[in-house]
Amino acid sequence: MKILVTTLSLLTALTVQTVNANLLTDTSQVNDQIVLNQLTEDYDSLLHSWYVSRSVDQEDTIEMEEIDNVGLLMPHDSVIKKNMAEMPVFFDMTYNRIVKSYFKVYLKDKRELTETVLGLSEYYFPYFEAILDAKGLPLELKHLPVIESALNPRAVSRVGATGLWQFMYATGRFLDMEITSFVDERRDPVASSYAAADYLNSLHEIFGDWTLALAAYNCGPGNVNKAIRRSGGKTDFWDLYYYLPRETRGYVPGFIAVLYIFHHQDELNLKAKNIEMPLLTDTVKVKQKLHLKQVAEVMQLPLGQLQDLNPQYRRNIIPGGKAYALRLPYKRATDFITLQDSIMKYKDSIYFNPKILAKKPNKQRYYGDAPSGNYKRLYYRVKPGDNLGFIADWYDVRTRDLRYWNGIRGSMIRTGQRLNVYVPKSRAANYKSINKLSFAQKQKREGNPVKNVQGNQTSKKYPDDGQYEYYTLKKGETLWEVAKRYEGISDRDILRMNNLTTGRYLKAGQRIKVKRIN
Repeated sequence: MKILVTTLSLLTALTVQTVNANLLTDTSQVNDQIVLNQLTEDYDSLLHSWYVSRSVDQEDTIEMEEIDNVGLLMPHDSVIKKNMAEMPVFFDMTYNRIVKSYFKVYLKDKRELTETVLGLSEYYFPYFEAILDAKGLPLELKHLPVIESALNPRAVSRVGATGLWQFMYATGRFLDMEITSFVDERRDPVASSYAAADYLNSLHEIFGDWTLALAAYNCGPGNVNKAIRRSGGKTDFWDLYYYLPRETRGYVPGFIAVLYIFHHQDELNLKAKNIEMPLLTDTVKVKQKLHLKQVAEVMQLPLGQLQDLNPQYRRNIIPGGKAYALRLPYKRATDFITLQDSIMKYKDSIYFNPKILAKKPNKQRYYGDAPSGNYKRLYYRVKPGDNLGFIADWYDVRTRDLRYWNGIRGSMIRTGQRLNVYVPKSRAANYKSINKLSFAQKQKREGNPVKNVQGNQTSKKYPDDGQYEYYTLKKGETLWEVAKRYEGISDRDILRMNNLTTGRYLKAGQRIKVKRIN
């Protein structure tokens, strides 16, 4: 056990979200608001899958105005506390202003996406429940991947944690998960759930408390032990709250909110989206090399469906050499067995071309891919005085995206380092000259010219000449959501065009500039 504790203390789990700083006052608490705001941006970005993009029934959407009118947005605090006290769960269901801030995110700010996750849970929860039950663990732990990944098996964090349960590479390897160029069991709903159950059980053995085990799952047992020491030996999560890493402070409150919402979704007037995942599936064992496109084309199955049912195959290839599981819709498993020989031979010289397979894998394991096929990769060579914030501004991208695309965990970059930057293909020509410009020229392009000796500044990038397209904000809408409606426009662009430093104080019905008319 000592060896296990020592090893576990070296492992870190993934970053998630923290609490609403509107309720709090000091500097560290204001930082919590930043992380909570990040949740509202990241939550929907996790929900990109074949089923979600094709199967969500948009007619089921409940308009926010309608929710407000019928008074179903948030139950009274006394009702929530009463219901929490009656919930038959292993976890301490504390309800306070911090937890309440997460109710607002899941029930109001991102209500439609919460309903999408409810739909996905109908497919994934049976896997989690069966494994947790077999391991003798609380079934409530099935809600953990909702916070971790929004039930997206392909989710990858900015630090490389992957899959439904968001395992780091080292943690996955420690738990005997297969992670190769072709297979990543962190993305396998079954394999990753077994590993998560074992890891959570080990953390509970260390701390003897499920709430602290959850905190340790997020930031590592070493950080929880450090918080206990700094607090003078306290072992209650809320006593340790401000001794824990910022990201971890919101992990348990978020879990409590999700646990309540899933238990009381009918009372909260939440309607699970119809995702149309095949609830009945079957697996066949494959020992030879097989490409998912071979299966899709011969069996006339959508490739996206096969990819979502088998997300562990990173390049759509089952590598062979041992028996691997291929998951198929229940009624098609027998068809695969019948057609197996034909499937294996179909275009095998194309899908398994030795020149293609011999290519060296990308050594930068966690460097992100382009957001979509509509983006082009550019390179920027870091110069003295540069930082990630400046570079993000020059290319009109987000700093966190720069980190993800380049495998950067903090903000440290070095002179001469080459960075990947993805920009819309339609605007790529606008950025190609940036590498050759001086710092002052790059700042001038952004409307932030470097002051001259007299302190005068040149004119801003967006002159107020009325040549703009305008947009009227809807209730609960963020600038990030507005920017997604316009190709090549970021939330930062909108702030600049409107001479704003933050969108926090914008209100529904307000008209804002969203696009420069050329």
